[in-house]
Order: sequence, then C-alpha cells, then structure tokens
Amino acid sequence: MRRIAWGLLIVFAFAIPWEYSMDLGEPGGNIARIAGLLLILVAVPAVLHAGRLRTPGPLQWAVLAFYLWFCCSYFWTIAPLATLDRMRGYFQEIMIVWLVWEFAESPRDLRWLLRAYVAGSWVLAALTLANFASMDAIAAGQIRYVAQGQDPNDAARYLVLGFPLAALLFDGESRWPGRLLALGFLPLGLFAVLLTASRGGFLAAVLALVGCASLLARGHGRRVLAGAVALPAIAAALWMIVPYETFARLATISEQAQGGNLNDRVNIWAVGWRAFAQAPLLGYGAGSFVSAAGLAPIDTPHNTALSILVSGGLCALFLAVAIVALATGSILETRGPLRIALSTTLLVWVMSSMASTVEESRTTWLLLALIALAGRLAVEQPEGLAACFPDPPVHSEFAMVHEPGRLTGRLTD
Repeated sequence: MRRIAWGLLIVFAFAIPWEYSMDLGEPGGNIARIAGLLLILVAVPAVLHAGRLRTPGPLQWAVLAFYLWFCCSYFWTIAPLATLDRMRGYFQEIMIVWLVWEFAESPRDLRWLLRAYVAGSWVLAALTLANFASMDAIAAGQIRYVAQGQDPNDAARYLVLGFPLAALLFDGESRWPGRLLALGFLPLGLFAVLLTASRGGFLAAVLALVGCASLLARGHGRRVLAGAVALPAIAAALWMIVPYETFARLATISEQAQGGNLNDRVNIWAVGWRAFAQAPLLGYGAGSFVSAAGLAPIDTPHNTALSILVSGGLCALFLAVAIVALATGSILETRGPLRIALSTTLLVWVMSSMASTVEESRTTWLLLALIALAGRLAVEQPEGLAACFPDPPVHSEFAMVHEPGRLTGRLTD
C-alpha cells in the first residue's frame, strides 16, 4: 500500500503546476484535486496497515495549528459559507505537508519529487506555448498568453518556482533524459513566463535566474563561458519571437512602481487594511476577505500577509510567520547546492507573496513540504543527501595528494 501511495504522491506533485488546465467539473474538480483525493484514499489505509505514523516535526505541528485556527474562525466568521469552503480547500492543500513527510523516505525520494514538479512545469510551459501558437489567440490579438484555465500571474509563479529546482537537478543527473528535463526547462520556462506578460512573474524570474546561475556556475568555468556566449543569442531569439506588446507591458514595471496603482492592487490593499484595523486579533474568518473589505466577488487580496491578517488576524499571521521561519531553519540544515536552490525558491515565493495570494495554492504547501523533507534528510541521512545533490568538484592549481610514506603535489584540471 505504501508503494501505491508513493506512486500517487509523485503523480500528485506532477499534476500541481498545471492542475487548472484539466478540470473535469464537479464533483471531481481539477486533475490535482482528483490525484490528491486518490492519494488520501490510499495513504490512510497504508498508515493503518503499517501501524505507525512518522513523528511530525515542528513545521508539521505549526501547519496543523494554522489549519485548526482557521477552522476555529468559523465560530466568528462573517461569511459562513465562504469559511466552510475555505476550510475544505485548506485541508486539500495543507495535507501535502503531511503526505510528503510520511511517504518520502530518502534523498532519492526527494529527487523524484523535484523531478515530478519540474516535469509538471514542462507541461504548463508547453500548454502556454500552445496558447501562443493557437489561431484563437492570433485572431484575438491578445498580448498575454497562458495555458487553458490558468491565471497568467499564477502560471508565471508556478513556472518560476521550478527554475532553481531544475538547476539543482542538472548536476546530479547522470543520464541525458534527466539532464534534458532539468536544463531544457530553463529556456522553455523563461519563454513561457515572458508570454504571460506577468510583471511580478518577470521580477521573480530575474531573482530565480540569479540563483540558477550560481548553481550552474559553481566550479565550472566552462559553463560560465558557454553561458556568456549563449546569452546574447537567447535574448535575441526571445526578442524576435515574443510579441512587442507583451514586452511593452513588462516595460511598465518601473512606471507602476513609481506612481501607478499596481493594476488596482493599491486600492485593494487600502480597503483590506482598513478592514483589518477593525478586527486585528481574530480577523473575520477564513475566506472572508472580499466580504470584510466590501469588494466584488471576483477580487482577491493580491497580498498573502494582508489576506491572512484580514481572515485570521494577528494570531494567524504569527502562525504563518512561524511556518516560514521553520522552513528557513530546515534550509539552513542543508548544505551546498541544495541550500542554494531551496533558499532561492523560498525567496521567489516570498517575493510572489507580496503581490499574490499564495497561501491558497498547492504549490506553496508542496514547496514547504519539500523544504521540511530536505531538512529532515540533512539530519538523518547527510551523506546520502550530499551524494544525491553533489557539490561540484573543486578545481585548484595545486592539490596535495597523500601517498604511502610521502606527501606529494600534482597539478589538477
């Protein structure tokens, strides 16, 4: 049963980036929801059959407290139906933290989960490119392209989160399919992010690519040279392929930052802050931001911290900050390229949270689950983790080599 649950967990991680592109409607829902429900149906009997449950770590307890707090908010919510719906949604999303903790056993399992997410990001990027090439998009003259069913800003965020994970996988892959999956995603994913014309996604991509460059260049002077040569060609290709109007929208980032309203986000934040000031401790209940702020049903908070403050008050924000702090602690337990990749991914997530509502996303909880798993493996299996995500070889001009009876030096590459 555990093997079946593990297989379904891989499918679940693979489906998360492109989940909204395959929605079967009620009662099933999108592909990730279906995979998650199947996983739960197998996971619970698997745990009962084994007769044991892995001891939760601090992050798992903090996530449970976060969920229970929002469940308690039903007793004072101003929007009971929205709160009930949000409680169900949170359960489906937060369960990822427990499932990864329970069924991932080794560094190899961590690698497979990373592969699954990057492979799912490939699907999202390919669907975005398909939209760009579709006759409907050409006829409509649109300037923002995204996979069917996806929001452009969300799709850009999902893609960017995969960048440092793909760069991390590259050095540890010994076979060409794995290397192609990892390295090939970077140009494809960047192309797709540009097509979404998401300004926040573009800024996050810049940050992610800096981390990717650090990972790929460590100990590899030839890669640095190859990247410097290839970069102008890649930039020229993107300039010729991506529509001018798409680049024009991205070019308004500076204008929006200096005097714009960030696509009406500033107004939403203002009314949200006023709502928070009237119920600062407990909030208005899970899923109640729109009702509390008096916004239209289609509006969203566009800021994770503010969304949590209005819905759950300072108590909920304290728990959310504790979760991020514990995730940071788990990252600090790791070493080498794994630490760089996870740090970059968490920084990208934090940047995205400033202009998006990410606590309601499965990608958020999958990322936190992977970070917690990496921290646990760094303590329990440090040697296996280092072998699975190796540091690049150190190249020096003069290396000391110990031989029986004497100490000699030799030149190395």
